[in-house]
Amino acid sequence: MIDDFEEYIRQGEPSQKEKSQIWQTAIGLQQVDGLTPSAYLIETAKENIEGKITIDEVKYRIGSYYKQQTNRKTVESERTEEADKVSASITEILSEKTFTFSPAELLSIHKRLFTCIENITVKVGKIRDYNITKNEWVLNGKTVYYASADTINATLEYDFRQEKNFNYKGLSKREIVEHIANFISGLWQIHAFGEGNTRTIAVFTIKYLRTFGFEVENDMFAKHSWYFRNALVRANYNDYQHKVYATPEYLMRFFGNLLLDENNELKNRHLRIDANNKVAEEQIVALNMEEGGQKNELGGQKKWSEKVVRLLELITEKPDITRKELSEALKINPSAIQKHLEKLKKEGIISREGSDKKGFWKVTTKGNNNK
Repeated sequence: MIDDFEEYIRQGEPSQKEKSQIWQTAIGLQQVDGLTPSAYLIETAKENIEGKITIDEVKYRIGSYYKQQTNRKTVESERTEEADKVSASITEILSEKTFTFSPAELLSIHKRLFTCIENITVKVGKIRDYNITKNEWVLNGKTVYYASADTINATLEYDFRQEKNFNYKGLSKREIVEHIANFISGLWQIHAFGEGNTRTIAVFTIKYLRTFGFEVENDMFAKHSWYFRNALVRANYNDYQHKVYATPEYLMRFFGNLLLDENNELKNRHLRIDANNKVAEEQIVALNMEEGGQKNELGGQKKWSEKVVRLLELITEKPDITRKELSEALKINPSAIQKHLEKLKKEGIISREGSDKKGFWKVTTKGNNNK
């Protein structure tokens, strides 16, 4: 579905280009929380791009669409509803030629993005008043240390004041980008909100970059938003005991492609702090061998379809991928996806870490050799 939409917007008239890019960015940013917009949102976005309806009409239609489904809501449908409504809100904000460099702007963006979500568990546009941790796949289940609740306001004020007073005069374009990336990294680490931080920071980042004259409505945030988040994680995590150090390297790869016309390879598995990505690659190789009928360390000559091997590759690249996304990528129905996942879990090849909504898939060791 998303691939079809991307092809559609590439075919748009030049006058539609900016709106097309903004919509692509807005939809792509939902990936940071494992969300996928609906086909209805895609069709409604097309009408907006073509100038048939306004963004206000888009938001009204989406709101009405989900009101009609009140009695049929599931966890999956609520996630899709969030993706649709937040995508429309992001498009509205990024279409506006307004911006104020201040903590108030950051809070305003968060409020505008998430006010429309009925089941959100945090106060929108408000600083969190509790401490948080997040189990990160890229950190093998560990967490970044975020700002404590009682220091958030003061830390935000300090960071914004330091950035506002910074003199960019005389810096090369790369030095400017490096400094901005460092500021954004620190802003994200504060994690001012209980939910929706990365999408809020991404929208703020795009608006801020525009004030420097950068054009940023391209497919970077659309296709690599989850990499963007993982890069922020790695830029703010230290574990000296295990020789893991906070590094801006991955974030600069992203910004290099975004702003400096670089062509860095952006693979989420490269950001892992341990060797589990190697385990995953070994499992894929092993399953490919089984597909050919050869014996291997998983034991026996089980026949694995090409779809199952591809499914494992998708899980390896994006561990928080949803069943719906797997279904669309492999072009098979959700029930078949569920059967494949259950088989891989039974064989000891994958496991599920965390809840269905917030968890992720993990490629395990060498499977159950006694199967």
